[in-house]
Amino acid sequence: MSGHGFHVHGPHDHEIEHAAQHADKDSFAGMIAVATAILATIGALFSYMGGATQANAGLYKNNAAIKKTEASNQWNYYQAKSSKQNLAELAAVIVAEDKREAYGKEIERYKAEKAEIKLAADKLEAESKEWDKQSDAQMHLHHRWAQATTALQISIALAAIALLTRRKWLEWGCFGVASIGIALGGAAMLHI
Repeated sequence: MSGHGFHVHGPHDHEIEHAAQHADKDSFAGMIAVATAILATIGALFSYMGGATQANAGLYKNNAAIKKTEASNQWNYYQAKSSKQNLAELAAVIVAEDKREAYGKEIERYKAEKAEIKLAADKLEAESKEWDKQSDAQMHLHHRWAQATTALQISIALAAIALLTRRKWLEWGCFGVASIGIALGGAAMLHI
């Protein structure tokens, strides 16, 4: 701190001034700083994609549940028509001969209506399965993006440790883990 011409240096001020004066000569620190900035940028993009795919998976799973509910409603409707058909079949057996033809027509009508309802229910179930499949695919991609982001975060941590300790093997470790993260991100982009 300075005041009235008196200036006191903190314990690390001399090292900071020395580093600032010789910054152009320290290519190691500069390279690590640039690599860290690039890795952080790529990591931010991967993190965004991970969040987007997770949100998509949730939306697709919701769509699957909606279609499953609609299919369930159709199956309930199918059951109601089956119950009415069963009652008409029972009535056809116990009513007088002259009324049996009317119940026979009702039975045929219920059979036709049930066939249409069954087609609609089957279609809705197929749509539900397709939405489930898409949700699972998005969750798989989410996990890939998350793995890629984690690897890049680890590589940034290794870069910081390499910079502080000036260990070359940590620098190589940083770039090795970053390569794994970028490869995982590439796999996510390719939907692998």
